[in-house]
Amino acid sequence: MATLRLLSWNVNGIRAGLKKGFLEWMAEADPDVLCIQETKAHPDQLPASLKEIDGYHAYFASAERKGYSGVAIYTKREPSSVTVGFGVDEFDSEGRTLIADYGDFLLYAVYFPNGKSSDVRLDYKMRFYDAFLEHIDGQTASGRNVVICGDVNTAHKAIDLARPKENEKVSGFLEIEREWIDKLLSHGHLDTFRMFDEGPGNYTYWDMVSRARDRNVGWRIDYFYASEGLADRLKGAFILPEVMGSDHCPIGIDIEVSG
Repeated sequence: MATLRLLSWNVNGIRAGLKKGFLEWMAEADPDVLCIQETKAHPDQLPASLKEIDGYHAYFASAERKGYSGVAIYTKREPSSVTVGFGVDEFDSEGRTLIADYGDFLLYAVYFPNGKSSDVRLDYKMRFYDAFLEHIDGQTASGRNVVICGDVNTAHKAIDLARPKENEKVSGFLEIEREWIDKLLSHGHLDTFRMFDEGPGNYTYWDMVSRARDRNVGWRIDYFYASEGLADRLKGAFILPEVMGSDHCPIGIDIEVSG
C-alpha cells in the first residue's frame, strides 16, 4: 500500500494565483494530487507553466463562459481515465466537475454552485446538488468507492461557521442546503475532516472585503468526503489556513491506495 496526499483548493483565479506564488507553494507542498476550483480560465488562456507542471499530469474542465468557474486536477499518478462533467448539460456547461479513476476510488473534483446571488441561482444550486447525488448513488450502487472534494458552498453545522445565528437566512447556511449534506452523509459518505478533528474555529473561507481572515470569522465550506468503505484507508484530514493567495485555503487528506 502507498499513502497519497490529496489536496483541494479554491484558488479564486489560477492566473491570479500564479502571481501570488502558486507554483512555489505547490512545489513546497508537493501533493500527490491537487484539485483546483475556480480556475476562471480555459486551458488555452493558461501559460505553459500552469499546464505543464513538472512531475504532474494536468486535466481541466472549463465553463463555456470565459473567466468563470472551472476546475483542474494535477496528479503525479496517472488515472486510468478522466471524465469531464457527470452527464447533465446544464451543469457540465459551467465546468464544475472532473472525475479521475484511480481504481481504488473515483475522485470527484467539484466546484459546487453558489446560491447567494439570486433565487434562480439557489434553485440551480439545489438542482445541481440533487443531480450530483443521484449520479454518486449510481456509482456506489455499482460497487465503486468515491472521494469527493471541493468547494461545496455550504457550511454543514453551526460549528462550521463563526456566526451561525446571523447567517441562518443566507445561502450557504440555509436549512435546505444543510439538509442536503445530511443526505449525502446518510448515503454512506464521511466528512473526513470531522473524523480527525471535532473542534470549532476550523474554517476554509473568509470574506476578503471585511478582512474576516484576520479575525478568523470564517466558514468551513470546502470538504473531502469519502465512501464509508474507505474509512480504514484514511490516515489524516486537515485544513491549511496559513496558506494565503485566495479567499479560501487548501484542505487535504492522506489516503492509502493499492500499489
